Amino acid sequence: MHFLKKISSPSSTDAELVADYQHRHELEVLATLYQRYMELVYGVCLKYLPDEESAKDAVMNIFEELVTKLKNHQVENFKGWLHVVAKNHCLMQLRSVRNLKTTGLNESIVQSEESLHLNGVMEKEFQLDQMTQCMQSLPAEQQQCVELFYLQNKSYNEIVALTGFDWKSVRSYIQNGRRNLKICMETSEEDAATKEKIKV
Repeated sequence: MHFLKKISSPSSTDAELVADYQHRHELEVLATLYQRYMELVYGVCLKYLPDEESAKDAVMNIFEELVTKLKNHQVENFKGWLHVVAKNHCLMQLRSVRNLKTTGLNESIVQSEESLHLNGVMEKEFQLDQMTQCMQSLPAEQQQCVELFYLQNKSYNEIVALTGFDWKSVRSYIQNGRRNLKICMETSEEDAATKEKIKV
């Protein structure tokens, strides 16, 4: 990625660089670590964001996010954790844009003959928000494997190659992640229904 300055990469492992950064808080150490996966982050951003410039901006913003986030965050697999951080950053960007557009809707639309359709759209967006929030509540490993398996249609063997997890761990992360996601979604729906009853 030519728009980011390349930094010579030492022979230290990811885990060693993470520990070094958490100990000394040196930006050069973080930059060295981040440079290894800039292409991965850029690819994730391109998948979610509308154009290359937005993706480039996101790559820079995610690095700034890591400056504080990585200092005290327990990270066992930096590549997998970074993938989740990048994806969540992009989803938050999309949500912000969507909220901005929703705020600008003319109130007369709600009272028009299209209000029924709009309510259906809003319900789907609410469900999407629920899923996004529940995905973010999963442990990083489960979140990454669930996304790769269900959203990107990757096989177990492909996920093993992409993440570095062994086959049994991938299966466990997917099964546990699916169960936890289902529980979270059901709980969110029950909470929403309860709130509606209270309003009435």
